[in-house]
Amino acid sequence: MVEQEWIDQGIAQAKMGDYVEAIAAFSQAIEANPISAIAYRQRGLAYYDAGRIHDAISDYSQAIKLHPQDFAAHYGRAIARLALKNYTGALSDIEVALRVNAQHAAGQRLRGTLCRKLDDIPEAIASFKQAAQLYLDRKDKENCQACLTAIAQIKPQSRLTPPPSPQTSPPTAMASIGDIYGELLDRIRRGQVQSALKDLNWVLQADDGDAQAHCCRGMAYLKLDQPENALKDFNRTLKLDPDHPLALRNRGKIRFQLGDHAGGMADFERALQLNPDEVLIYVAKANAFRDVGDYQQAIALYKQALALDEHCASIYLNRALAYTRLEETRQAIADYQTALSLFSKADDWDNYNNTLKKLNGLQAGFSRSTSSPTPSTPLNLPQTPSSPRKERLRMLVGGHWEIAERLLEQARRYYPNQSEEWYVEKVIQDLERNFE
Repeated sequence: MVEQEWIDQGIAQAKMGDYVEAIAAFSQAIEANPISAIAYRQRGLAYYDAGRIHDAISDYSQAIKLHPQDFAAHYGRAIARLALKNYTGALSDIEVALRVNAQHAAGQRLRGTLCRKLDDIPEAIASFKQAAQLYLDRKDKENCQACLTAIAQIKPQSRLTPPPSPQTSPPTAMASIGDIYGELLDRIRRGQVQSALKDLNWVLQADDGDAQAHCCRGMAYLKLDQPENALKDFNRTLKLDPDHPLALRNRGKIRFQLGDHAGGMADFERALQLNPDEVLIYVAKANAFRDVGDYQQAIALYKQALALDEHCASIYLNRALAYTRLEETRQAIADYQTALSLFSKADDWDNYNNTLKKLNGLQAGFSRSTSSPTPSTPLNLPQTPSSPRKERLRMLVGGHWEIAERLLEQARRYYPNQSEEWYVEKVIQDLERNFE
C-alpha cells in the first residue's frame, strides 16, 4: 500500500481503540515516506492514546522538524508535555500553535490552563476569556461555561475584599462571575446589548425552556427601551420559574410603567416575600411610586432601603429626585451631598461628576428663589477656614470639604513636591473641565 492508505488504515484502527495496530500502520506509512509529517503526527497521537508519552513527544517533535508550522503537532506536543508536567515547554508549544490559528478555542483554553499552572493569572484569565468567547460564537454553551467558571476560580481577590477564612468554603461559580448569564448581564450593563441579545437568541433557539436566558433577554430588551418585548420574556421566565426574583422585580417595574399598578405591586410584594432584605426591590418599588407621582410613599420606601444599606449612593440619588419633585429642596440637596460623598469614597468619578452637576443646578435654583442663605453660600457647608480659591473648590464639590480634601490628597500622590496652592488650582481645573 502507499503512504496515504497506511495513514487511513491507522486512523481507522485508532478510532476503534486498537492503538497497537494503528501504530504499526503509521510506521508502515513512515517507511513508505520517511519525511511524512502527517504520519509522524498521527503516530504521535496514537502513542499518546496508548499511554506512551515520551514516544508521542518524540514523534510530534519529528513532525514539527519536518513541518515547523504544523498546528496539530504543536498542540499535540503541548498536551503530551502537560501530562509530564513540563508546563513551560507545553506553553511554548501552544503559543506557537496559536500564532498559526489564534481562533482555536481549545488551544486558548489550554493556554489558560498552562498560564494558571505557571501562576501567570492575568494571562490565564485573558486566554480563558478568549476561549469563552470563541465557544460562545460557536454556540458551545457547555465549554463556554467551563471557561467562565475557570476565570471565577482564579480571578484575583479585590484589594478591598479580605480573603476567605480557612473554615469558609470557596464561592460557587454561580455566586461569582463564572456563570454565563452573569457574563451576558454584565455585557448588557456595559451597553453591549445587541451582542448579548444575539447570543441569547441562539441559546433560546436551542432551549426555549431556559428561564435564565429568558430573564437575561428581558433585561436586554429593557436596556433597548422595549418594555413589551421585555414583559414577554419576564412572563416566560416566571412561567418556568414562578419565584425568579430578578424577573419578578423587573416585571413589576414594567407593569407599573404600562399602567398595571395592581400587577406591579403584586410582583414587588412576591419578590419581597422571597427576599425581604433585598435593597433593589425596595428601590424598584419606590421608583415606581415616584414615577406615578406618589412621592411620599416613594420616600418611605427609600427610607426602608436605607435601613438595609445606608451606604448605597443610588438610593440617595433617587430619593433626592423625589424630594425635588415635592419641592423639598433642602432635603434633596442633603441627599445629593451624601451621594457625592459616597461616590467619592468609592472612587466612582463618573457618577460623582453627574451628581455634582445635578446638585449645582439645584443649589443655583434654590439660591435664586430665597434670600437666605445668600446666593454665594451653598447649604449645610462645614465652616472650614479657607482662601478664596479653597472656597471655590468647596463650592465645586457641593459643600463637602472632606471630598475636596480627598481630591487634594489624590493630586498630592500623583504630582509630588508641589505647593498647596498648585494642588488646589489643579483640582479646581479638573473639576471645572468636567462641566465644559
